[in-house]
Amino acid sequence: MDAMLDTEGKETSATHGAYRKLREMILTGELPPGQKLKIEQLRGMLDTGASPVREALSLLTSDMLVERIDQRGFRAAPVSKCNFEEILMLRCNLEETALRMSIANANSAWEDRLVLRHHHMKKASQKEAHDFEDAHKAFHMALLDNARLPLLLRYCSQLYDLNIRYRYLAAGGSSYKKRDINAEHQEILDAALDRDAESATRHLIDHYRRTGDYLSSQMES
Repeated sequence: MDAMLDTEGKETSATHGAYRKLREMILTGELPPGQKLKIEQLRGMLDTGASPVREALSLLTSDMLVERIDQRGFRAAPVSKCNFEEILMLRCNLEETALRMSIANANSAWEDRLVLRHHHMKKASQKEAHDFEDAHKAFHMALLDNARLPLLLRYCSQLYDLNIRYRYLAAGGSSYKKRDINAEHQEILDAALDRDAESATRHLIDHYRRTGDYLSSQMES
């Protein structure tokens, strides 16, 4: 029994490792949108077995980051202007609701957590992309988690992930790089700490729409 549990534990660990790595590669564009994801090729890249890769791809299908191709294979989910605009609309609407609820429930513990997450994000911006992405998401989700609405937060988390690939596309342009992202985050934080729901949600939505306007223009060109 112990040997069986040990084997199952290793398989679970291998699947989790493959899932995290493939997820990161898709989110950052290392595996481009629409690319076919072949089991044999991926197992070589990840140095793992075919079973963990297949299970990881199935999990990523549930996350809407991978699509099945006629039940015979997988590909990284494609991107489009229409898809991005739907994600942006949903993020703005759902996160505004969540942030307003977070501020309505504001307490010192939440404020301390926000300040800490913001500090970690600023430090991580000097490190590798993976470190920053984890810290960046932690800050944005901390803004919302005091809403105490688990289902809403789950949707917000998934929409964040779906949006990341588009943000990486936008980050390559010179116009995008001229933005002061740190200042935008600081404005959101300050308004949240002031418990000013109107200002906090306005800064948050503006933060998203600046990226959205830029990316939409890139897709039209």
